[in-house]
Amino acid sequence: MTFRAAVVQAGSVLFDTPASIAKLADWTSAAVAEGASLVVFPEAFIGGYPKGFDFGARLGSRTPQGREDFARYFSSAIDVPGAETEQIGEIARKHHAHLVVGAIERDGGTLYCSSLLFGSAGELMAKHRKVMPTALERLVWGFGDGSTLHVTPTPLGNIGSVICWENYMPLLRAAMYAKGVELYCAPTVDDRDVWLPTMRTIAVEGRCFVLSACQYLTGDGGGVLIRGGSCIIDPFGEVLVAPSFDGEHVAIAEVDLRSIIRGKYDLDVVGHYARPDIFTLHVNEQPMSPVIFD
Repeated sequence: MTFRAAVVQAGSVLFDTPASIAKLADWTSAAVAEGASLVVFPEAFIGGYPKGFDFGARLGSRTPQGREDFARYFSSAIDVPGAETEQIGEIARKHHAHLVVGAIERDGGTLYCSSLLFGSAGELMAKHRKVMPTALERLVWGFGDGSTLHVTPTPLGNIGSVICWENYMPLLRAAMYAKGVELYCAPTVDDRDVWLPTMRTIAVEGRCFVLSACQYLTGDGGGVLIRGGSCIIDPFGEVLVAPSFDGEHVAIAEVDLRSIIRGKYDLDVVGHYARPDIFTLHVNEQPMSPVIFD
């Protein structure tokens, strides 16, 4: 099967979720106009990635302004499911496209960095919560668990998401390969030069297509906070969409799922190229709740 996939390199509107959803609608329209059936958006596209904020935290103290910043950030987050996911689902349905959308999810008093998969009929098909926030992210985001390590069958192929530096967790990658991921989506805000070789390694290792969308975000003064670098890689590590750092845009590539089997002919790391007599991985997929009611 062959189809066109897109990665959107754009920044959300920080602290303005309706405006971010409007941008999502515009970029989805632009991608579909170029023939895309799958459109991948960056990490935290809905809800925002507040790069540079410290939320008033010091070891042993927090400031009142920092608490206000967090309250404002919390207000920009969305419920999943909720009114905003209904709006995003309608965008997917209108354009008859599958969407992978990075979002800041609100659940109780905690925020999670999540990736949401919407089907072409507008349904919310899957949610993945980032299992390991990085550095100061741990101050404002909670930890996901194994219950949202989803790889979801779709008419386009098996779609899964691994967010930003989760991609540096080898055991998480192995779990995704074992679940049969074919369209490995990597929403991110990592704009470093080392991101591309990481994505190429994953594509070769998992014999899957890797679609990484990174934000392009500017500050109030016009300076670039996140410079992009979105890419699409095929199962042999060939770069179908090379990183660009020149602003917001959508990039398209042809995806031929037959390449996956051609690649697994000589490398299937959870099949004939595995050694379960030596190495095994156990994955806990149970939801981890701090309070259990019998």
